[in-house]
Amino acid sequence: MMNGVVSIRNKNGEEKVKIERPGGSSSPIWSIAWNPSKDEHNDILAVADWGQKLSFYQLSGKQIGKDRTLNYDPCCVSYFSKGEYIVMSGSDKQVSLYTKDGVRLGTIGEQNAWVWTCRVKPESNFVVLGCQDGTIACYQLAFSTVHGLYKDRYAYRDSMTDVIVQHLITEQKVRIKCRELVRKIAIYRNRLAIQLPEKILIYELYSDDSSDMYYRIKEKICRKFECNLLVVCSQHIILCQEKRLQCLSFTSVREKEWVMESLIRYIKVIGGPPGREGLLVGLKNGAILKIFVDNPFPITLLKLSTSVRCLDMSASRNKLAVVDEHNTLLVYDINSKELLFQEPNANSVAWNTQCEDMLCFSGNGYLNIKASNFPVHQQKMQGFIVGYNGSKIFCLHVYSMSAVEVPQSAPMYQYLERKMFKEAYQIACLGVTDSDWGDLATEALEGLDFETAKKAFIRIRDLRYLELINSIEERKKRGENDNELFLADVYAFQGKFHEAAKLYKRTGHESRALSMYTDLRMFEYAKEFVGTTDPKSSRMLMTKQADWAKSSKEPRAAAEMYLSAGEHMKAIDIIGEHGWADMLIDIARKLDKAEREPLAKCAHHFKRLKHHGYASETYSKMGDLKALLDLHVETRHWDEAFSLAEKHPHFKYDVFVPYAQWLAENDRFEEAQKAFHKAGRQNEAVKVLEQLTHNAVVENRFNDAGYYYWMLSMQCLDIARENEEQKDEMLKKFEQFQHLAELYHVYHSIQRYTDEPFSSHMPEALFNICRFLLNNLTRDIPPGISKVNTLYALAKQSRKLGAYKLARYSYEKLQELHVPSRFSEAIELDSLTIRSKPFHDSEDLIEGMMCYRCSTSNPLLNNQGSVCINCRQPFIYSASSYEVLPLVQFYLEEAISDEEALSLIDLEVPHKDQRDAQGQDIDNGELQALRIDDGMDDAEEDPFTAKMSFEQGGSTFVPVKVSRSVLRSMSRRDVLIKRWPRPLKWEYFRSLLPDVSITMCPTCFKMYHSEDYELLVLQHNCCPYCRRPIDEPN
Repeated sequence: MMNGVVSIRNKNGEEKVKIERPGGSSSPIWSIAWNPSKDEHNDILAVADWGQKLSFYQLSGKQIGKDRTLNYDPCCVSYFSKGEYIVMSGSDKQVSLYTKDGVRLGTIGEQNAWVWTCRVKPESNFVVLGCQDGTIACYQLAFSTVHGLYKDRYAYRDSMTDVIVQHLITEQKVRIKCRELVRKIAIYRNRLAIQLPEKILIYELYSDDSSDMYYRIKEKICRKFECNLLVVCSQHIILCQEKRLQCLSFTSVREKEWVMESLIRYIKVIGGPPGREGLLVGLKNGAILKIFVDNPFPITLLKLSTSVRCLDMSASRNKLAVVDEHNTLLVYDINSKELLFQEPNANSVAWNTQCEDMLCFSGNGYLNIKASNFPVHQQKMQGFIVGYNGSKIFCLHVYSMSAVEVPQSAPMYQYLERKMFKEAYQIACLGVTDSDWGDLATEALEGLDFETAKKAFIRIRDLRYLELINSIEERKKRGENDNELFLADVYAFQGKFHEAAKLYKRTGHESRALSMYTDLRMFEYAKEFVGTTDPKSSRMLMTKQADWAKSSKEPRAAAEMYLSAGEHMKAIDIIGEHGWADMLIDIARKLDKAEREPLAKCAHHFKRLKHHGYASETYSKMGDLKALLDLHVETRHWDEAFSLAEKHPHFKYDVFVPYAQWLAENDRFEEAQKAFHKAGRQNEAVKVLEQLTHNAVVENRFNDAGYYYWMLSMQCLDIARENEEQKDEMLKKFEQFQHLAELYHVYHSIQRYTDEPFSSHMPEALFNICRFLLNNLTRDIPPGISKVNTLYALAKQSRKLGAYKLARYSYEKLQELHVPSRFSEAIELDSLTIRSKPFHDSEDLIEGMMCYRCSTSNPLLNNQGSVCINCRQPFIYSASSYEVLPLVQFYLEEAISDEEALSLIDLEVPHKDQRDAQGQDIDNGELQALRIDDGMDDAEEDPFTAKMSFEQGGSTFVPVKVSRSVLRSMSRRDVLIKRWPRPLKWEYFRSLLPDVSITMCPTCFKMYHSEDYELLVLQHNCCPYCRRPIDEPN
């Protein structure tokens, strides 16, 4: 509005935002325009007023940036259709072009009157204006490309006032804002020069890093220059104006000037030391010059007949590529000035910076790549070629620069066709596919260029071929130089087997060809190669064919082929591996028994397959008894093993030791001990028994402990019989273990009585057992046996049976011992209550301790042991009730042997009159009576009774010794004999009460009342002491 106010309203006319300009009515607003760009984040309003200001506002009314001074009264503001530029006209009689930020770029057109309006045709660069004098004019704007390129860095103008530097490899971009119209751009190494209307800015990279994109200002040259082309070097800028070249330092000092004979059409920096760079210059008259910035004299390289459009020099500075105005590419040798080749349809050219012989050129919508003198390789591509680095081609199309990755396959194959492997390798290094590398490697290998082939195979990581090349190189070092043989190896590796075979044959290495065919399972070709003349080779082929059949999972065919080739071992291995037992036994039966190795292999497989019978048959055929025995042992066929050991006693050890170990592993320790014993491994047998005994004592299994001690004693007896050196020691151990066996056997009953709620023993039996144990515990007490338990049980039974004196004695003894807490209260109470009982023992109990030799009544407890206090005769106890048996031990006179004594006792004893008992029937009419005769009158008549007499009061034991006549007088049923094995002597016992039936176990020689023994045997099905089964023969 005229008062300097902008009112923003909605479609209903309601005011939403009010913008007041600072000048008020002195700055009337003549034109406003919204920015049509869709890329802006906010809606932007451009406002031009006659205060000669241009301002920008957001929709909210907030001003963007500062006011722009115009120096004229604006009449019209208009945006380009995409909002990137503004055109504005007014009192200055011209139309000007501005950036969207209000920076003036230049004049579009001048008129003779005020320009009241201007507009931009949508989606185009046409501008139309209308003037005060009625003039209407139309202008077309042309925006030229302002850019510069050096290797992989490309700088170009953007939005007319910015410069964007793009790294073509990493695709990084950096924007440099100049806020003025950018006229020219030049880039070289780490330098960037930007020409603005009134100055030139020189930038440098912040660091030497090739990927660094951070530029900083190095110098400013604040002068206005007019030039067609701008070039920058390390320390200079070069200005080109038509025919003149000027070299200025960064401080604006003009150092050199060159004036050419014709217009300059093309200029390019081709590198060099800092401050001495070289320039390549192409003139309109066809002259091509090289100029060094430190040299005032140009050097003429070539003189063409046509104008120059584009130039480039090869990496080594030996070749020059020129595109003339007829679009012809000409390549010259700089040194000889010779035209090497020419190509039509070119508008730009670039040499590869990494390869001397490669260049590319563009034209007619095609990209052309030429290597050396080979034909051109073409592919479609729009634009101008401006650079060629390795496998990347830099192409400018319209305003965009792109780096195109071009595989170098075509030129590489061109080199390969001519067997130029090293050059092909150099091309491949620029960038080819893996398959191209493979082709290069293969071609080089076939061409016997091992160095190139090795590099190529390393590139594709083909270890197989690398190993081949390595082996060939090693062979070369050793002096081999037959290239045909090397080529044959290469062909074999490549799968060209027939060519390889021909070369092998030609070089005299037929065996290699044969190995190749057999390794490849090409047996038919191998047979053709060998022919029928060589039976050895044919047999070898048959074996290898069998090997192949085996590996190709045709084992039966392989086995049959091996058998045909006489390779029995391999055939047996295959058959055994697959478990074909029938086929295997056929082979075993056909083999001769002298062929031990194949037979042993058969037997091994039979064992593995658990065909015990076949294995046994095979070992029998071989006559290998040891292996047969080991087979029986391994397969746990103990019966066969035992029968073999019986026939061959020297194998006894090999059978019974594993058998014993097997029994032990299966927790059958007692049987294991017996087996060790049979095997003659006495130490192991004893060790097992000792361990069993120790375990039984620790676990309170005193019955088992007694049994194991008895077995140990018998082991010691066996050792004493077989080993004379250890005889005395073993006999001592025998006595010790027999004593311990009896103690543990007895204590088992006491332990059960004290620890368990019920007892199977009668009080009398327990009473006798306790007394027996205490009488025999005069020395050290064995582990596990408790004197407290024994005295406690004895006290209890004594009280029950009326042996109060003995009970009181037991309680007094208990007071001296460490008593478990569970017994202490009962013992203390019983110790008090026993004092209320009489201080004597029952007469019946005392009578039970009468000595059958001297008829002396013995005390219930005897600290001298289980012997008579008068005659010192040892008591013989029943092994179940532990009552004293009516037996007296007697000894033979020295001259009498056991066999003779036995024969004498076995004689029939003569009986006087008809007296067959010690009683007589008396019949005196009415009264019938039986008179019991105590037989005292006949005592003198019994020779044994006479022998039992001894001198009273003697402190030493006098044994009963008998002569032949006494033996002859004895009856066999009255004598019990303990027939101990050697080296022990037999022991003889005479029963003084023949009517008392006594049974003796024939194994452990323990004596029992017959009724007790029969009952116990029925209960346990064996002897309760030695556990001999009732059905076992003596």
